Amino acid sequence: MQWHSVQAFIEMGGYGFYVWSSFGFTFFLMLLELWSLKKRRQAVKNLEAGVA
Repeated sequence: MQWHSVQAFIEMGGYGFYVWSSFGFTFFLMLLELWSLKKRRQAVKNLEAGVA
């Protein structure tokens, strides 16, 4: 597909809202996963420090 303007690229033939919201939601979930892993790693570290 070729777009002749930035506006046409953003609209993506009428599917722009679906496409861009999907990208945004996926990015949000990836950030949430990274945050969750960081918290889990911190909890394990605290647990190991308390046991040792």
